[in-house]
Amino acid sequence: MKYSKEEVIAYAQEEDVKFIRLAFCDVFGKQKNISIMPDELPRAFEYGIAIDASAIAGFGDEAKSDLLLHPEADTLMPLPWRPEQGRVVQMFSTITYPDGTLFPCDTRSLLKKAIADAKSAGCEFTVGAEEEFYLFLQDEDGNPTKKPVDEAGYMDIAPEDHGENVRREICLTLEKMGIRPESSHHEEGPGQNEIDFRYSGALAAADNAMTFRRVVKTVANRNGLTADFSPKPLEDAPGNGFHINLSLKPLNDPDVFFSMIAGILKNARAMTAFLNPTEDSYRRLGNHKAPAYLSWSAENRSQLVRIPAAIGEYRRAELRSPDPGANPYLAFTLLIYAALDGIQHRLALPKPANFNLFTADPETLSGYEKLPENREEACRIAAESSFIRAHIPERILAIYCGK
Repeated sequence: MKYSKEEVIAYAQEEDVKFIRLAFCDVFGKQKNISIMPDELPRAFEYGIAIDASAIAGFGDEAKSDLLLHPEADTLMPLPWRPEQGRVVQMFSTITYPDGTLFPCDTRSLLKKAIADAKSAGCEFTVGAEEEFYLFLQDEDGNPTKKPVDEAGYMDIAPEDHGENVRREICLTLEKMGIRPESSHHEEGPGQNEIDFRYSGALAAADNAMTFRRVVKTVANRNGLTADFSPKPLEDAPGNGFHINLSLKPLNDPDVFFSMIAGILKNARAMTAFLNPTEDSYRRLGNHKAPAYLSWSAENRSQLVRIPAAIGEYRRAELRSPDPGANPYLAFTLLIYAALDGIQHRLALPKPANFNLFTADPETLSGYEKLPENREEACRIAAESSFIRAHIPERILAIYCGK
């Protein structure tokens, strides 16, 4: 349900809401929030709530550290794990300077601009996210271990799968928050799980990805477990992917869909510093079905871009390189602009790689360009990219890559 400002104030009174969390994230996609009381809602909506940004990664130092959070009423959602009496709700917020200008490191606002630019170009993108995570046991002091909750494999069921009840609780919690999961299952790694979402607009999809990570960690902890979203939690097991499915509306011309994919392939190397932002990200790429080359296909999962079997409005392109270390707002922003680059320039796709790149011979692989093999290379490519500099503020580029 979409709420207006007046409806949020009324909801807080009628539903015994005692705390309102104004949510935002740092440039790396780590969620932050400040809680206000219901009486502060009118002020929050009209003027914003001040925060000291000097201690938040990438937000600046002690000089000019005052920023304002402006809650967006239509993002209101309850936090079901909090008490029913004295309820807690959340709203995502826009970040500005005191003079009202947008804060350049507000990555959510960057995504809003990308969506608006796409609309001006006659394009609307919908996004479906697939996030993987491990469940690890905790020690007697409640600290995380590296011991998986089970030794089950892909799509195994109980009793081998010990994460079934946790996934169920996660999905039910998300539903109470107005977020609709599409499917869930055990993944290939021991203790590894995946939950997929229905398609939605890019902004809602990014908000949902942020909320999802928080819900997973909360539910896991309530069950005496630790959820790990890092790209490579276990050395000899599959890493965690953040597969991003992109659809285009309207899809009147099939060639436009392929140009969209061509734009993503063209800019993939430049985007990697943001889609795979940690050193561990590069230990995942090229292993256990995580891609390493600029390729596409409709036939297998060793490719960077896969076109799943679907027709009509369900036709989509799946980008398989990102991992959950990525900030969803930045990731979706770059994907939209890469897709627009392909569409506006009518880029043509190379031939599909309808074979398994993990078993291909060196001569065959020599015909394909590789993704960056480490963070240093990814940052160098990003810093030299006119595409990145056109769409990522210099300040964020400097924070990620020191450029």
